Order: sequence, then structure tokens, then C-alpha cells
Amino acid sequence: MLIDIVSDTICPWCFIGKRRLEHALAQRPDLEVQIGWRPFQLNPDMPREGMDRKTYLALKFGGEERARRIYDTIRETGAEVGIDFRYDLMQRTPNTLSSHQLIRWAGSAGVQHQLVEILFRRYFLEGQDIGQAQTLVEAAGEAGMDANLVRELLEKDSDVEQVQAEDRLAREMGIQGVPFFIIDRKYAVTGAQDPAVFLQVFDYVLRGGEAGEAEGQ
Repeated sequence: MLIDIVSDTICPWCFIGKRRLEHALAQRPDLEVQIGWRPFQLNPDMPREGMDRKTYLALKFGGEERARRIYDTIRETGAEVGIDFRYDLMQRTPNTLSSHQLIRWAGSAGVQHQLVEILFRRYFLEGQDIGQAQTLVEAAGEAGMDANLVRELLEKDSDVEQVQAEDRLAREMGIQGVPFFIIDRKYAVTGAQDPAVFLQVFDYVLRGGEAGEAEGQ
């Protein structure tokens, strides 16, 4: 079974959705799956160097107070799946284009799923700036990739056009928010759904059901 996940590396619901998918897969240990991660930038107009987090919160949410209310909900939901979001450690909001380039290369190295977990951990749990080249090089090395090669590719800005094209394609497909899960290239699950929703879709696919969509919370 193929599972493509359209997501962004600074999307907390994508991290939650990853955990919920994994919980569902743990209940189907005999199910053979191939997971691929596809790019989507929540902030496509973000400067490549990123932005001071307080400035970002003011622009996106109108200030820290409204953002705090939103993130309180995220923290509560994250705790339910074992994620301790540490927004207090974050100093900058990164542009995620380079992180998506790295995820693309990780696919060729066969460590894409592992790398995505590392990037989520470094950003959401450790407050690291995953828009910085050195952080990405270290994450690549942790995932078992060739860190020196990754550094060279980042310096050349390799595959940036391909990543941007994939982002555009997702929007042309009508994807407006992430995470967005595409199963066997014709069944969609939108949002960070509970494991039960994934299990329903898995069973539907295994029964050979007709193309359909499982949506919304």
C-alpha cells in the first residue's frame, strides 16, 4: 500500500498526523506500506533566511496572545500522542524550502521517513532552526545520509525547482491545508485524523473499494 503524505516541516498537525498514522499502522502489523513525503509550504512567501518568531506571530495571528490560545490546543492534542511541543524554545520561524529539498534527497537514500521524524523533533521539541544549512546537514548525518554531499547540494540549491513544482502541483490538486494523506494514489485522508479513520480507509482499500475520500474532523 502506498501512502503519500503532503506536509510541511513546521506544521504541528503534520507531526500529530504522523503519530496517528503510525498508531494505526501498529494495529495492522501485516500491512506492507511504502510511505513518501511530499512538499507543501505553509508560508511560501517567507524570506529564505526565515523570520523572528515574535514578528511572525504578530503577522500571522495578530500577536502572541491569540497564538498562545491556538498553540495551547496543539500542545494538548500533541500530549495525547506523546509529543511535547516546546514553542517556548523557538526563536525563529524558518523558510521550509531547504528542508523539503533535504527530504527529497532522503528519499533517494531510503531514509525519508526517519529524516522527517528527525526534523520534526529538532524543530518542535528542541526549538532548532531547520531553515539553517548546518542544522539540516546535522539532521542528514543523524539519518545516515552523506553529510558532506548534503552540504554541497544545499550550497548549490539543488532541486529547488522540482520541490517548488511539487508544491504548486499540490495546490493545483486542490490541497489547501496539510497534512494530506493520499493512499494508493486515489484515496484521500485530510487532516490529522484519529487512527480509527486510517484503519477504516486501510480496510476499505484492502476490500478493493471504489475510489473515494475520507475527510475532516
